[in-house]
Amino acid sequence: MAVQLHGKVAAITGGAQGIGKSIARALVAEGMSVAIGDLDLPLARITAAELGDRAVALDLDVTSPASVRAFVTAAEEALGPLDVMVNNAGIMLVGEFAKEDDRGTDLQLDVNVRGVLNGCKAAVQVMADRGRGHIVNIASTAGKVAVPRLVTYTTSKHAVVGATDSLRAELRGTGIDVSAIMPVPVNTRLGSGLGRSVVPPVEPDDVARAVVRVLRRRRDEAFVPGYLAVVADMTAWLPTAARAAVARLLGAYDIMVQADDAAREAYQREAVAAQRSRLP
Repeated sequence: MAVQLHGKVAAITGGAQGIGKSIARALVAEGMSVAIGDLDLPLARITAAELGDRAVALDLDVTSPASVRAFVTAAEEALGPLDVMVNNAGIMLVGEFAKEDDRGTDLQLDVNVRGVLNGCKAAVQVMADRGRGHIVNIASTAGKVAVPRLVTYTTSKHAVVGATDSLRAELRGTGIDVSAIMPVPVNTRLGSGLGRSVVPPVEPDDVARAVVRVLRRRRDEAFVPGYLAVVADMTAWLPTAARAAVARLLGAYDIMVQADDAAREAYQREAVAAQRSRLP
């Protein structure tokens, strides 16, 4: 039986633009109220205004546990008890691992891993006593495969998939569901300048629809596009070399090997600068 979403409350990290904004729009269309958390509070306010009176904009730094707790508290004060937490905020830096700036490595782990863990913990702390809730972590197909020139990001998304599975096992029977969404590269600024593979990039709205489906059906995970779930199941038991061969055939390696670093420069520079601006 499908879960009724109308009237429920969601909090979304990194919700001011891109995938997060599309998720917020989709949830509002389902009749939910949404708290949009973002480093860029002015942009979050613009997004909230576009979505109407069921959306609020709140300041958020996912790398800070105190900021995430304050975000959840403020969301509940504004909208009511939290039903859904979507951990969406992320950063992706493409390049050779040995040449990656140490601060860039730390930043990706802080945002993509610690940010998700912070969001999960804050959500569980308010959902546990109520015996209900749903946490959705936006991971990546990079959380299931090996991708060259994307070592730290791939590491972070494998961590998100592992954390999601582990937390789901820990919370089994509590009424709190935990799900992972695993899209291929998405047509956002984060995915700018990437190469192409057999599987074309998807749109933010595709990811948003997957989130809605997972919430309605209480699914553990969803690939975007969905047919990749079949590929994942078919290759799960193959030896490492065979799985790598399948990934190469699908063009998973080409996406980053053929990435246009010059085209990505503006995004990567601005993403790093935005995070560093919050450092004490």
